[in-house]
Order: sequence, then C-alpha cells, then structure tokens
Amino acid sequence: MKNLNKKVLIIGGSGFIGYNLSKYLINNRNYYITIADNQSRGKKDSDFEKLLINENVNFIDADFTDKNSFSILENDYDFVYMLASVVGVNNTLEIPHEIIRINTQLIINTLEWIRFSKVKKVLFTSTSENYAGTIDTFGYKIPTPEEIPLTITDISHPRYTYAVTKMLGESGFLNYSRKLNFECCIVRYHNVFGPRMGFKHVIPHLAERFLSKESPFLVYGHDQTRSFCFIDDAVEGTVAAMESNNSNGEIYHIGTEKEISILELVKESGKFFNYDGEYKDAPTYPGSTQRRCPDITKAKTELDYNPKINWKDGLKITLEWYKKFFTSNERAFESSFKKPKL
Repeated sequence: MKNLNKKVLIIGGSGFIGYNLSKYLINNRNYYITIADNQSRGKKDSDFEKLLINENVNFIDADFTDKNSFSILENDYDFVYMLASVVGVNNTLEIPHEIIRINTQLIINTLEWIRFSKVKKVLFTSTSENYAGTIDTFGYKIPTPEEIPLTITDISHPRYTYAVTKMLGESGFLNYSRKLNFECCIVRYHNVFGPRMGFKHVIPHLAERFLSKESPFLVYGHDQTRSFCFIDDAVEGTVAAMESNNSNGEIYHIGTEKEISILELVKESGKFFNYDGEYKDAPTYPGSTQRRCPDITKAKTELDYNPKINWKDGLKITLEWYKKFFTSNERAFESSFKKPKL
C-alpha cells in the first residue's frame, strides 16, 4: 500500500451500486478500499473477484445487522459509503417485516459504530421512494427538487417499508453527524439500472419475460412514468457528492430529467428482443406511484453532475447482459418475476 491518500469503506460494496462504485474508485482513485458485505445477493461472481485481486482492496465478509461485526473494521476511514439495505418491490411485498428489521439494524449499528470511531465523512444512499406519496397525494411539481416533503400515504402498506427505513436513515445520519461532528451527505437515487442489477426490478423482469415468449405482452402500469439513470452516471454523481468540499449536510437527487412512460420502456425492450406481438395494458403493483422524475439542478450546480448516457443506450447494454445471462443455462441468483397481486 503506497501513497494512498484516502481510506474508504463501502458497506454493501458487493451489491449492484456498491460493486460499480468499488470498480470506479479502483480505476480512478488512489485510495485504499475496504468492501464490507455479507454476500446476501449471492456468491462472489467472476466480476467481483477481479476487484479483489487489486492489492489496494480489502474484503470483509460479515453480517452488519450484528453490531459485533463492526469490531472487524478499522475506525479511522476518511470516507464511508453506506449502501447496505434490502431493496426491491417483490421484497417489500413478500418480506416487509424483514425489510424493516434488516435495514433498521444496518442503519442503527452503523451510526452507533461511528459514535466511537474517527470516521471523517459518510454518504448515505437513499431513494426517490421517500416522496412517492407526496407526488400522488399533493400534486407537487415534476421534475421534483430535494426540498420536497417526504410522505407515506398508507403506513400499513408493505410497499412503503423500504421508504420508511430510508427516511429513518436520512434523519439518522444527518442528525448524528451534527451531534457527533462528522461530515455527512445524502444521495437519493432515481431508478438506477444497468448490468448485474439483480432480478427483482422492472428491466430484468422484462428481459426474462420477452425471452420466455410471453404473448400478448402485459404492460403493468403502462401509463406510469419514471426517469431511468444508468449506473455509470449514478456512480459518478455519488462520488462527486462524497468528494465535494461543500456537500456536508446536503441532500442530492441522482438521476436524469428524461421522464418516460413504462409503455415506452417496454416497447423499446421489445424492439431489442424482436417482439412483434400485441401489447396489452395491465394494472401495476399496489402502492406504486404514478409519476416520478427528479429535478437535478442542485447536483448539476453544486457537484458538476452531468448524466451522459441516454436511457435507450443504457437499456441496450443492460438487456444484452441479461439476455446473455438468461440464455447461458445459468439460474438467477434470486426468484424473479411475479405478477402483481391486486
């Protein structure tokens, strides 16, 4: 380890965003990086194994819902990226109690570890799900800025358990940082996608369904809109937020301002798979918001954040990866598409 100017910890570093963040830092920064994860998304694949070959990378396999796991870590990191959480619409509907337990324990354990550490700065990764209820209930403007009030429309609905834990994390990290004198910033991701993103999200579902020759092809939530952000752009925005000298105490929307309908996304995916059949409108998942698109002016102005990859180009790259995966006689790491239960 020579001439390394930062010590970086990535909690949840082998997940989708964590893996890509780790890869970016290894390729673009002279840092010593510790990746901490319990491998809950599956065994270390060949891509992840390549990261660990680097002499400036350390991997810690531990379950950080157990507070004792933090004793394995050092206590003087310059940057801590807190990405670890359980995510996915299917998970919120099937294991909402585990979403609450796991994500809350990860947040509280990390905060209490920081209390007795010498960590300099933390970035907590949050979500646009936090204000989904605000848009539908109160009609707030779209594209939506960071200062929007956060709203849950039905606290008992399992769909919102993920958002509840992310709200806790935002409040927890911002308020602990003020009292314990470490720097902290928040990024809220907006539909980040790309290769290796897992199997419980809309784009992997589309790949699986087109390959299974579904026809007519049901378009769940056809008229709902989203803005999709390719993983490379999301990672650059995340690093920019962490490394900015002026981001302490700030929240940034990381995404793009190109709002498209789910029907557009489905038909563009159908073109990739040469689908020439019928599309049929269908209901969406319960609790899913009608529109979502971030105002990224703050990130552009303060972080020089500038998403470069068009959603269609990113979609092609992503679908190519999943097509290869699903047709190579391998099995998905997790159970995949399930029709919405209405």
